[in-house]
Amino acid sequence: MWGDYDAEAEPDDYLHEPDAEQDRKASNKGIFSPRGVLNIGTLAVIGLGLLALFGGYPVISWLTRHKTSTKGGFNLAGINATGQVADLKIGRSLVDPDTPTIDEFNCDGRSFYPGDDPFWTAMDLHYWGTDNYEWYDPSAVTTANGSLVITLDQIATHNLNFRGGMLQSWNQFCFTGGYIEVAMVLLGSPDIPGLWPAAWMMGNLGRAGFGATTDGMWPYTYDSCDVGTLPNQTFANGTGPIAAQTTGVYVDKYGPYLSYLPGQRLSRCTCRNADDHPGPKHADGSWVGRSAPEIDIIEAVASHVRGSRGFASMSAQIAPFNTGYNLTDTPSSTEFFSPDAELNSYTGSVYQQAASGLVYTKRSAYEDTQATFSSYGFEYNPGSDPDSYILWTVDGDPMWRLNSQALGPDAGTQIGQRPIPYEPMYILLNLGISASFTTVDWRHLTWPATMLVDYVRVWQVEGEENVGCDPENAPTAAYIEKYKEAYYNVNLPTWTEMRERGGYAQSFPGNSMLGQC
Repeated sequence: MWGDYDAEAEPDDYLHEPDAEQDRKASNKGIFSPRGVLNIGTLAVIGLGLLALFGGYPVISWLTRHKTSTKGGFNLAGINATGQVADLKIGRSLVDPDTPTIDEFNCDGRSFYPGDDPFWTAMDLHYWGTDNYEWYDPSAVTTANGSLVITLDQIATHNLNFRGGMLQSWNQFCFTGGYIEVAMVLLGSPDIPGLWPAAWMMGNLGRAGFGATTDGMWPYTYDSCDVGTLPNQTFANGTGPIAAQTTGVYVDKYGPYLSYLPGQRLSRCTCRNADDHPGPKHADGSWVGRSAPEIDIIEAVASHVRGSRGFASMSAQIAPFNTGYNLTDTPSSTEFFSPDAELNSYTGSVYQQAASGLVYTKRSAYEDTQATFSSYGFEYNPGSDPDSYILWTVDGDPMWRLNSQALGPDAGTQIGQRPIPYEPMYILLNLGISASFTTVDWRHLTWPATMLVDYVRVWQVEGEENVGCDPENAPTAAYIEKYKEAYYNVNLPTWTEMRERGGYAQSFPGNSMLGQC
């Protein structure tokens, strides 16, 4: 009730009394008073901040944006030579320097039917070349719980009693040189043999399972013009070499001959005016020898002895062959770094020479034991130089090393150096069953069996990246397009057989060693 006490002074009355002299003094200070300068400065800082946020940031972001590498791709979206994989659609490049992952398989429920995935395709075929008992079906390959899952089961498919899975990156992801690592849980038990889990690589000019494409291509790795490029590694007139005619080791089955291969289809001996060689050429005008070599990351073999550990076969399949399939013996041919690794006693047969090491696997790494992931990999430096090699690893530790000297010239068979593969190579992951690989313990195997893959990763030396299936120094795209039917028709088992016999009805290019030029 303020009106009742207007005669009594209040403590804050002085604030409400006008003072003309004080007002005059305050107004004469202007904007250059300390308070005025502070006010103007504050407004300036806020204004500049807003300008940087809404004007400068978009410009800086555009100028410093990360441009995804096409890794050898071309065209608007960085499409590779297959016309399929566009980096912009999947949001990452093929090999990221910080996280060099091809696939972590973290997204569950993925499908790998043809056209479903930018990097992988699951096969729909019978792998008859190794007499497998199963049909490879895309439905057997998926992802779950952060892993790739390949299942082998007793499900009748296409008149076969089993259904398994094979995943390929053929013509989708390839690389040349570097280090590849695959983390897996091996299926079944380490002491019950019969199953065939594998992770491996092959040159892009051969498509695994498509027989016509590998005919005269697998497992060659050769760039010399000599008898090693000819059928059976023998001269056309039958005069030798003696070692090629007499040092085969499976005489009861194949006779004494060393090789049953048809000769290297795309060799250095190819006539220089040929129009059906993918190239490139050497400086002297001869063609670079081309092929589809194979390097196995791991083929797991269970022991026949209960309670024992299993083995991993870590190998390179090569041609042409040494005398008796024995590697060229020099002090630096091979190196072993672990007591768990040794040279495989199996060295080859009439269709391939195997440079193979056997490595004990951990019992805990199997589906039926502790189902823990172990990593398997290899590093390789392509070529024929003394520092070219393949080095296999388990859980990051070196196991054994194959040096280029082990593939050196062989006087007995009169062949030259076999290079550490320089072809662009793709990745295969598969799970099958075949008595051609190991004895099958039908009594103790359990179904279904599953192979788990946690990741596939590739590293390459900075500045030496070579990712792509159609590199300039080893092109494949034009050749694949020219002979496209062979690469997509699984029912063509050979390159040269006539159509009425199921072949592709093509011929090998002329070979100067055979007088065809």
